[in-house]
Amino acid sequence: MHNILSINDLSISFFSNGKENEIIHSISYHLKKNEILGIVGESGSGKSVSSLAILGLLPNKVSKMTSGSILFENEDLTLLPSKRFQSIRGKKIAMIFQEPMSSLNPSMSCGKQVEEILSQHTSLSNKEIKSETLLLFEKVKLPDPIRVCNSYPHEISGGQKQRVMIAMAIACKPTILIADEPTTALDVTVQNDIVSLLKEIQAETKMSIIFITHDLALISEIADRVLVMYKGHIVEQNTVASIFKSPQHNYTKALINSRPSMNTRLKTLPTINDVLNNNVSHDEISSAMRKRHHEEIYSKPPLLEVINLEKEYISKSGWFGKPNYFKAVDNVSFKLYEGETLGLVGESGCGKSTLGNAILQLDKATSGTILFNGLDITKLNASQTTALRKDIQIIFQDPYSSLNPRITIGNAIMEPMKVHKLYDTETKRKTKAIDILNRVGLSEEHFNRYPHEFSGGQRQRIGIARTVALEPKLIVCDESVSALDISVQAQVLNLLNELKINFGFTYIFISHDLAVVKYMSDQLLVMNKGKIEELDDADTVYEYPKNEYTKKLINAIPKSL
Repeated sequence: MHNILSINDLSISFFSNGKENEIIHSISYHLKKNEILGIVGESGSGKSVSSLAILGLLPNKVSKMTSGSILFENEDLTLLPSKRFQSIRGKKIAMIFQEPMSSLNPSMSCGKQVEEILSQHTSLSNKEIKSETLLLFEKVKLPDPIRVCNSYPHEISGGQKQRVMIAMAIACKPTILIADEPTTALDVTVQNDIVSLLKEIQAETKMSIIFITHDLALISEIADRVLVMYKGHIVEQNTVASIFKSPQHNYTKALINSRPSMNTRLKTLPTINDVLNNNVSHDEISSAMRKRHHEEIYSKPPLLEVINLEKEYISKSGWFGKPNYFKAVDNVSFKLYEGETLGLVGESGCGKSTLGNAILQLDKATSGTILFNGLDITKLNASQTTALRKDIQIIFQDPYSSLNPRITIGNAIMEPMKVHKLYDTETKRKTKAIDILNRVGLSEEHFNRYPHEFSGGQRQRIGIARTVALEPKLIVCDESVSALDISVQAQVLNLLNELKINFGFTYIFISHDLAVVKYMSDQLLVMNKGKIEELDDADTVYEYPKNEYTKKLINAIPKSL
């Protein structure tokens, strides 16, 4: 099988403040005809930058290729004039980006965006372009292709947007498709559908795919060969089976081991540094230890009791349209005990976050009772609700948008202390804030820095520090690790468990990543269309799911080889 693409000795530098910084260091690899090549590594490893170079999409003023060649069908892409590149980009080499919402034009219907590509790169008539667009939407299994064709991006779900992106990418039957983290923000079931769809299209069209992700388990399900990137170097490349059965490089071993196992529960997850420094603890939480812990926490009265909770939304179509009633949370009841972690899972739109917001009193329930320490918090007035905020806190999914960019992180941590009148002087608050920064793995020198000066994982720690500052009794973690790299995720999960032991926290842990939820949770609550599908011990739900929906969720989890 001959190589359709060859990257030879490629180095890329970026410029900042007059300094040249090499971020891709002499990498070489090839892509064969009719092959799926996985590129895996964490943020900053150079996965996306090296792929943007193939398409000639590196930012002009701040970056340059300092060495190497990119041969596509025996033509060096690095030497092409931009006019010639336009006839290749989109037609022969296409790309699916990570974030469909920012890649799709919000002011054009989905159908128009696909039609535009076809009119640019083919000689089809308008009528043929319209029917080809509908055929493409059928091919990517979009429900009701005509409706999606006329819809704008904001009117369809995340999974459907990603399918529109795939339709655009395959419209001109490209020779190579580059898929850059195409499933990162998607539910496990939708992710499974997208991966199956790409494999199906690839088998039918015989195109070659470069599939970029930080999820090794996912790579094992789709790729033929894998290359592992770390700090701008390719540290290992081999067949999928070889990488998983006998990884050679310590970094590859670390990536494989940092993900929570579905079979054993380690006391602390190994991080990349633990593996690289040979400092991995193999201490497990045994069934007997888990049972003792459960007997202890379940012998006390519940901290939180949710009884017949409902949240209904009303939407009207047009001025005189009939109101539509939609139950986002439908007759939900459960108990949560002090020191417990309740995992809350389900697909997008199942009501997880709505339930979390109702408990936090951010969005009042339509009916039902929420007892917190025996008090019905649905009946509190405004000042009582403000006082309650100290005891029930949230850690958001995106820490960057929940931090004020103009306030230093030290002040961001002290701010809620002031609001709730904790510690009577500024000096005491500052001492407490520095102590908390140390506890979450940051330090005093970070106190006067701004949010933009931190990485995603560090910002998530700042979000946690801000929550911990109030020493709440209950913390809702809403998808709070889903956007993090695998090793940063391991660090944050270890931190949450450590804080739970040290402060006696109780968590509601909302996520669509079932492996993570199983690792973290005592009990597991599975939601579907606003209702509880299943509620039991987390291990029991995974071992013996009672219900078809739960089985579908568990079967969709990527299983490493």
